[in-house]
Amino acid sequence: MQRLWSPWRSQYIASGVDSQAHECVFCRIASEPDHDATNFVLYRGQHAFVVLNLYPYITGHLMVVPYLHTSELDTVAKEITDEMMDLTKRSQTALREVYVPSGFNLGMNFGTAAGAGIADHIHIHLLPRWTGDTNFMTTVGESRVLPEALETTYSKLLPKF
Repeated sequence: MQRLWSPWRSQYIASGVDSQAHECVFCRIASEPDHDATNFVLYRGQHAFVVLNLYPYITGHLMVVPYLHTSELDTVAKEITDEMMDLTKRSQTALREVYVPSGFNLGMNFGTAAGAGIADHIHIHLLPRWTGDTNFMTTVGESRVLPEALETTYSKLLPKF
């Protein structure tokens, strides 16, 4: 049997995040502007912020998150959704400049039935993609191999914001 080591995941396990399910991680991050580097916040706007996904599907996987805690997009004010889309566009430009991807995935999941990992706080996922970027580990081993640490991704993208 082969083993794939990902020691950075031990920080998540030790953090006790699962035992704090009542706390919204996005609201916590929003309330900690002095911890942007440790929370991997790339940019804070008036109504939303851009943050790296701590459990990325691929290098550069980031999210645009409103400060407003809500699970429904259709109830959010236009000025908030406008800024979310503007930040998504800005994020696409940053990812294109830094990583030169062949394409992008953009998505939102509403509710756990739709695949939302954090169902109570809407957010947009933006992922750079390259031809052939999936491999047997994801398909067969249900694991992802990421070539870059989050700290490196953060340091590459931060100057673009």
